[in-house]
Amino acid sequence: MKRIFLTACTLLIITAAFSQTQRGNVLVGAELANIGFNFQEENTQFSFNLSPKAAWFLRDNVAIGPEVLLGLNTQKGATSVDYGVGIFGRKYLGAGATNLARTTKWLLEANAGIYGTNLSGDEVEKTSTNGLGLGFGPGIAYFLNPNISLEALAKYNLTVGFGSSTTNHKLGINLGFQIYLPGRQVRQLTKDPVK
Repeated sequence: MKRIFLTACTLLIITAAFSQTQRGNVLVGAELANIGFNFQEENTQFSFNLSPKAAWFLRDNVAIGPEVLLGLNTQKGATSVDYGVGIFGRKYLGAGATNLARTTKWLLEANAGIYGTNLSGDEVEKTSTNGLGLGFGPGIAYFLNPNISLEALAKYNLTVGFGSSTTNHKLGINLGFQIYLPGRQVRQLTKDPVK
């Protein structure tokens, strides 16, 4: 019992002591509210999407990983389904990796992958765009504690491909959260447990 208690205390200390955006750490979270306007031809609408994501810090303040986009958007007489799978990268701006609670850090995010938007309904012309998706934008992360941040991200997304409309432009304000987990430190601790 003493061994389990000491291991748990050591994990908590390591989690709090190491910087969130340090090389080797892991980022897991989601954009819970993607509030935006769609400027697709003959299809202007309000949208809400969910985008879970995970990333690994390859260097201090630089992370890359997969993301998934799932969205259901409605307007009078129409339903739109958004989907996508791709990769995203982040660059946190500022000197050094963040290691204090209640701090903010600016970031830049870009993504690329296969994305699509399909609209159908009784009162609108059926439109679809499926293909290569690219996006970029600035954001800010507010760290509530050493491992959790709330985020706001202003992002422009463009999908170019096939369908009745060859391009789809979206501009959105994304709100979400991220959890920062220490990578190497936890693996090392599990190999050499506290005695």
